[in-house]
Amino acid sequence: MRIGLLTEGGYPYVGGEGGVWCDRLVRGLDRHEFDVYAFSNGQAQEDAGWVELPPQVARVRTAPLWAAEEDGVVHGRRARRRFTEHYGELAAALCTAAKPGAAEKPGTAQADRFANALHGLAELARDEGGLVAALRSEQAVRTLERACRAPGARRTAREARVPDLLTVAGQLERALRPLSLDWYEEDGLGAVDLCHAASGGVAALPGLLARHFFGVPLLVTEYGVRLRTHYLTRPDASPAVRALLAAFHGLLTAETYRTASYLVPGNAHARRWQERCGADRAKLRTIYPGLDAAPFARVGEDRPEDRETREEREKRGKREKRERTDPHTLVWIGRVEPAKDLVSLLHAFAEVRAAEPGTRLRIVGRTSGPGGEAYLGHCRALAAQLFPDEADGPHAVGQNPVSFEELGDPGAETTADVHAGATVTVLSSVVEGFPAGLIEAMFCGRATVSTDVGAVVEVIGGTGLVVPPRNPRALAEACVSLLRDPERRARLGAAARARALELFSVEQNVAAFHGLYLETVARTPVRRPVLGGAGDMQPFAAPAEAHVAGHWTEPTPRAVPTWAVETPEPVTETVR
Repeated sequence: MRIGLLTEGGYPYVGGEGGVWCDRLVRGLDRHEFDVYAFSNGQAQEDAGWVELPPQVARVRTAPLWAAEEDGVVHGRRARRRFTEHYGELAAALCTAAKPGAAEKPGTAQADRFANALHGLAELARDEGGLVAALRSEQAVRTLERACRAPGARRTAREARVPDLLTVAGQLERALRPLSLDWYEEDGLGAVDLCHAASGGVAALPGLLARHFFGVPLLVTEYGVRLRTHYLTRPDASPAVRALLAAFHGLLTAETYRTASYLVPGNAHARRWQERCGADRAKLRTIYPGLDAAPFARVGEDRPEDRETREEREKRGKREKRERTDPHTLVWIGRVEPAKDLVSLLHAFAEVRAAEPGTRLRIVGRTSGPGGEAYLGHCRALAAQLFPDEADGPHAVGQNPVSFEELGDPGAETTADVHAGATVTVLSSVVEGFPAGLIEAMFCGRATVSTDVGAVVEVIGGTGLVVPPRNPRALAEACVSLLRDPERRARLGAAARARALELFSVEQNVAAFHGLYLETVARTPVRRPVLGGAGDMQPFAAPAEAHVAGHWTEPTPRAVPTWAVETPEPVTETVR
């Protein structure tokens, strides 16, 4: 089948968000054909280029969301009237929408009003060639202002001032830029069998329009719920700006959830958020992200004695002896940012150090976000304060038991190498989505201690120890219990590796999406009727089993009844 893959700031760009799993999905489903429709999020991303694309990617079309050039479209009087009507309906839906956190469910007056306005703007853009100038015009700001001052508008909307209106209008113009694209043609998104949005929000908007114009089924994957992200952003904006933008994204999410044939959360945590935001439970299909287990096989797999050579047995014996004599090592790997709560980890390690004096802590990762460097400096200063350098004598140089490293440094060239030297892997976050780093430790067969946030409990599933967040004492006690019990560490590590290989591998991810693609297309009516040579309908020219690979898809000669040999002439009428 032909799949339209919709992405925002990810595949096929190098280093884009979600680009790794999209690339693995496309390469794994090599029997299908992919058309990629991608939004870029900055000039730097476009300058970095694309990843190497497999042959099953037939076409790539891109558009920037961070900049929009004037399209030169000047609307006439009738088009301006249509724009004012539809944009006014959209603005009115925002001003009367429910409070943030209680997304509008499909079928409510505001949700239907928003959907009709969105479709009206899309049809106007298709008829006139674009909406860029109209969305940036003074007319758009005045229309938004009238909706905020109209009877029935929420109090926060009525309190919007001119700077607030300009900010909201600018954000709406950015979010509605996909309406002006030329992707919605018969040879564009109208030619695909299925649209797969790699995230919600603006990335799914072309899928909504493909469904509206051509009836193309839509599948939406959310490994992180975009609506939740919007609720947590722009904390410094005015209440009016926050309320209006939250209403827009809430209504867009409700329309996406209503239109999609299936919604794919990456874990139960994301699934609960989707249900809270109005998703129909019958449409939800949980598919865990797939990670490549091959780089960690060398560390995680256990080799039986009868498969080892003499030299390998000697090396293994030396390694085990060294592990018994060397001090224990706790390892933390991830992005250095406040949400990872390294401060609690350092305080917990102080208690671990008191119980097990020889233990070391390796913090391996790169800074993230605007405050990452400052946070790293704060953690270094705290480590120096909690663990002053220890020296054997007045002329010896001490060494801090906490080390801060980056991947690529000597001794930590790969993630697998870091886990190979770990006695216990620790996760101390206070905010976490799907903990991919924890799964890597599981692939390596390492026992883990984690905080109970996000999808951690779902991922661990009883193969590691879980403690409350922001509780250094509980974190320390769990680490000490594993450091003192090597047999328990071995059992938990083996169980963790088996669980990761069963649930979180690339193979299971690709197989699950392959099955969901077939199920979606099988439940979708035929959109393009097949015509015979004389222009007559052939209702069964594309049987359902043609979507499933098998011997029945190969053309084979078969007997044709005599009554079907002659094709009757179509009846036509002459128009005079």
